[in-house]
Amino acid sequence: MSLLKPDVIQRIRSARNLLFLTGAGISSESGIPTFRGEGGYWKTYKAEELATPEAFARHPEVVWEWYDWRRGICREAKPNDAHLTIAKWQLKSESVNLITQNVDGLHPRAGSKHLLEIHGNIFRARCTHCHAKFNLEEDGLGQPGLKYCIACESLLRPDIVWFGEGYDNKLLTKSWELSKAAHVVFVIGTSANVSVPANLALTAIRNGALGIEINPETTSLTPSLQLHLGGKSGEILPEIFKEVFPET
Repeated sequence: MSLLKPDVIQRIRSARNLLFLTGAGISSESGIPTFRGEGGYWKTYKAEELATPEAFARHPEVVWEWYDWRRGICREAKPNDAHLTIAKWQLKSESVNLITQNVDGLHPRAGSKHLLEIHGNIFRARCTHCHAKFNLEEDGLGQPGLKYCIACESLLRPDIVWFGEGYDNKLLTKSWELSKAAHVVFVIGTSANVSVPANLALTAIRNGALGIEINPETTSLTPSLQLHLGGKSGEILPEIFKEVFPET
């Protein structure tokens, strides 16, 4: 049985700009736990107590210990069929873009290009003084504990947008541009509780995009989107791809 009606399939095929917006749900299917809400404790801490500039200023060694632990989980996880399908879709067209809330690095490992990681990447660090950025694994900084800048020897911090911090303006501007230009937007695995990603989806809809949500549960965005598909993205998205590109 087809997931999509023929007119929806045709609209997707003819879209000149297609946008994927992904949240924690897509990565939870790869075994990466969500670090907020119930069960989101590490030792005696909640994520909201560690992922802040204030926590890093007080106890940088504790924050780095938490991120080293999280990075180990992300390193062991593998991109699932949803990640791989988005990457395959991008190979079909350069006008398929991806904005993710996730910091786990699974999208680039799946092969995705045209990718905006608006909340950062857990495998990167940046200097608290000169703002140089480093890939922890490739630059030999992946050892547990405090990490220091190769350029100026100042303390490094995770290259993550923490609670209370603003987004990178260049990334945010590009994200708004992509949302306004989208003819189809897939909203995958996001709870819609973070205002900026939710507003990016709404911006696409208000500018005429067809909105398709893939999520086991409905969200606050669901009434604004044209189609909600309840279930796992790793099962649903490959089926949609087959319906849109039956020759592959």
